[in-house]
Amino acid sequence: MTSTTTPPAAPAPTAPPRVLSASRTAATATRVLRQLTHDPRTIALLILIPCVMLLLLRYVFDGSPRTFDSIGASLLGVFPLITMFLVTSIATLRERTSGTLERLLAMPLGKGDLIAGYALAFGTLAIVQSALATGLAVWLLGLDVTGSPWLVLLVALLDALLGTALGLFVSAFAASEFQAVQFMPAVIFPQLLLCGLFTPRDDMHPVLEAVSDVLPMSYAVDGMNEVLRHTDMTATFVRDVSIVAGCALLVLTLGAATLRRRTM
Repeated sequence: MTSTTTPPAAPAPTAPPRVLSASRTAATATRVLRQLTHDPRTIALLILIPCVMLLLLRYVFDGSPRTFDSIGASLLGVFPLITMFLVTSIATLRERTSGTLERLLAMPLGKGDLIAGYALAFGTLAIVQSALATGLAVWLLGLDVTGSPWLVLLVALLDALLGTALGLFVSAFAASEFQAVQFMPAVIFPQLLLCGLFTPRDDMHPVLEAVSDVLPMSYAVDGMNEVLRHTDMTATFVRDVSIVAGCALLVLTLGAATLRRRTM
């Protein structure tokens, strides 16, 4: 008789991690926040710079308080977006170039957990940043808004989250911190020029007006202007904040698609 050898059973395939897990997301966010606490300069940039810029702006227009009222609310949304974009893009790039992201992706950790964890960590800082900047502008610097200050805070927070999402996304395409900073003129400055901050969008060239209609910062400024002019929440305000929130969610989704990129 010939004996037959039974081949060893193939190992059971490891089940892929779920798209999103609250525990893994919280663990990722906690790790990112712990790292940021060891970088006081980054914390200062996130928390203090928007407040300092608003304080400076208030006294630049010291002889014309109406001017500060007209543009202060808009800049209250622009400053958090810019600072969160800059800090998030550089901090995430450090994770990529150090190999941290690749090591995390080798673990049973879903891309959704990673991107949600980073968004949660930086979003927590965005809440603190937006609350301090809004409180400073409205209650200490005397920014006169017709609507509720809580709506101002809501728009500022959504703008900061949009900056976080954009920073997470563009960090995938930079090989160094210098390159990450170079993305600011390409991503932020065109929006800053076309958002209606310097001139009404209706007065722009039709081509530029059409471009501004698809840029999220335009709706951030429009949302702030709605709070500045109306006592109640208007349909236009709801549309504006919904677009800003939708753009942030879309960019976060695109950012998740870049997590498999190899470190440069």
